[in-house]
Amino acid sequence: MIFYPLKFKPIYKELLWGGHKLRNILGKDFPADKKIGESWELADLPNDKTVIANGEFAGKTISELLQKYSEQITERKNYQPPFGLLIKFIDAADILSVQVHPDKNAVKKLRTGNPKTECWYIIGCEPNSCIYKGLKAGITKEQFAQSIKDGTSAELLNKVPVKPGQCHFLPAGTVHAIGAGILLAEIHTPSDTTFRVFDWNRLQNGKPRQLHIEQALESINFDQKADELTITTKGRLVDTEFFKIDKITAQADTSGKITKGIMKVIIIINGSGRIISKDSQAVDFAKGQTILLPAAVEGEITFGNDTEYLSVTQ
Repeated sequence: MIFYPLKFKPIYKELLWGGHKLRNILGKDFPADKKIGESWELADLPNDKTVIANGEFAGKTISELLQKYSEQITERKNYQPPFGLLIKFIDAADILSVQVHPDKNAVKKLRTGNPKTECWYIIGCEPNSCIYKGLKAGITKEQFAQSIKDGTSAELLNKVPVKPGQCHFLPAGTVHAIGAGILLAEIHTPSDTTFRVFDWNRLQNGKPRQLHIEQALESINFDQKADELTITTKGRLVDTEFFKIDKITAQADTSGKITKGIMKVIIIINGSGRIISKDSQAVDFAKGQTILLPAAVEGEITFGNDTEYLSVTQ
């Protein structure tokens, strides 16, 4: 069996806070009148599995490949699905809800969901855009619970201005919200467990969205330290037990080697080029695309334009 760089068909999520940047900036293919908030680039959840778009494996999911070829894909003989990464592009035309994702202890206590640690790489943003990340120093569970009742919970969060090129790390248990006017790449563990505590009093189909206050209060890390919420802009952006992310820049008309034995997912932020694997046909890539390089692939990556991309490993 010959292995090659894998592209995937994105799963588009039409959301009330979504916009048009995924189409207009990243070249995603969906109708112009749709407000798409998320493009799931590589996913392996029970109800959302991205499908391979190119080559011999077209039409299959990453789960199907792992069941037959785990060592060739990951360099691990017993790598069990789900695939350990979930990668999205997010267009927040409006502010997202204030929410939290549980860690392992919270999942065990609540007996529901899956842990989720994530990071956000800011691709673009409008002037004065911000995110909300973590609680202000000294805020207790009781204080935050009261703020939810009062509708003032956002006032207790750290409001952080953002700039393109920043990577914001959010370990499980971090209460957070993405502000309006931000286009970002989100890399996280394979979970969609989200507990909302505040949604800015918005209505969806005439009704407020469901909140998960009890679960959120059990999931928030009220002892979180400020230095846990890192902001990085170059080199090794994130280094956790779940994934590692490196920011790579390459000049036009240059090339680099792809080493066999390491599985990588590359997320193209800007630029374009071609991956020429030793045993298969060349695969072109462009801005806004996500490609999985199986561990069995070796060859060369060439850059037709100045390129910036994220390299994600486990």
